Amino acid sequence: MSPVLDTAFIPPRDREEVVRNAVWKSMVAVDIDHRPAAEDISVRIGLGTVGPIKICSARATAVALRRTERLAREDEEPAVTLGVQMKGSSVVVQNGRECLLRPGELAVYQSIAPYTHLFDEGVDYRFIRFPRAALALPDRLLRDVTARPLGSDNPVARLAFPYFSQLAVSDELHQGEHADAVVEPSIELLRAVLTSQHGNSGLAKEPLEATLGLRITQYILSHLADADLTAARIAAAHNMSVRHLYAVLSRSGISLGDWVRARRLAACRRELAGPNGRLQTIAAIGRRWGFVDATHFSKVFKQAYGISPRTWRDQHHPRSSA
Repeated sequence: MSPVLDTAFIPPRDREEVVRNAVWKSMVAVDIDHRPAAEDISVRIGLGTVGPIKICSARATAVALRRTERLAREDEEPAVTLGVQMKGSSVVVQNGRECLLRPGELAVYQSIAPYTHLFDEGVDYRFIRFPRAALALPDRLLRDVTARPLGSDNPVARLAFPYFSQLAVSDELHQGEHADAVVEPSIELLRAVLTSQHGNSGLAKEPLEATLGLRITQYILSHLADADLTAARIAAAHNMSVRHLYAVLSRSGISLGDWVRARRLAACRRELAGPNGRLQTIAAIGRRWGFVDATHFSKVFKQAYGISPRTWRDQHHPRSSA
């Protein structure tokens, strides 16, 4: 996601007001207490939407965010914010609980109740705001899971972390048919995280099953370059049999071997056309994405794109004539 606000280009005297207006209009109304002096405030914010889901990707100097009683009472559209801790740490306080978030952990907090979010070490964080009604979860469950770290002891949260961190910054997923395709899976995945955290197996079963195909494909994409990415490994990572794996993917219209090969070829195609396309041999690029045999790689590449990998690279990186 490209930043839409960067205080490096804003006069120091205006930075606090500009940041406050951007956050209030795009995400949620909070009091913002910047720790550094005005001239030392540094904030880079990227904003996006995926259907009803609002996203803010932020890097900033130390700050405290406070959702006061008054602001919570004035809430017109109750929401649940999912926080994604990328680097450093932060502290979330709500409903009489205080939790420390470390890199790789998630947390949720509700807009209808006061909360405080402290970033004493600076901010490297993703804020993803879901309409509370879209989650369709009981009030008691939401109260019980707010301001709790969701991470190391929750395998569903561990699987969800890379998905939500990527959703927050991928411009391709914020527009058109791609955005439409990820709205419901994103809501269901957060439901799965929260219901599994709460230990409610009845509520957890449906969203866990609904997001299984999504979680499998995200796992594959995260390990696409691994030479040992086999059906057995993928199935084991999701505590399922290989037969069940193929059945789940089949329901989504996915043939595992063809799907993996197509995405590996697409990765090779991007690298060959990219700025470093001539810094490595074609065979080396193919090997990095799982094509051990150079002749086979050239053959399947031409079958997919109607052009050899060498010709494709030459089109984007013509050899200079002496």
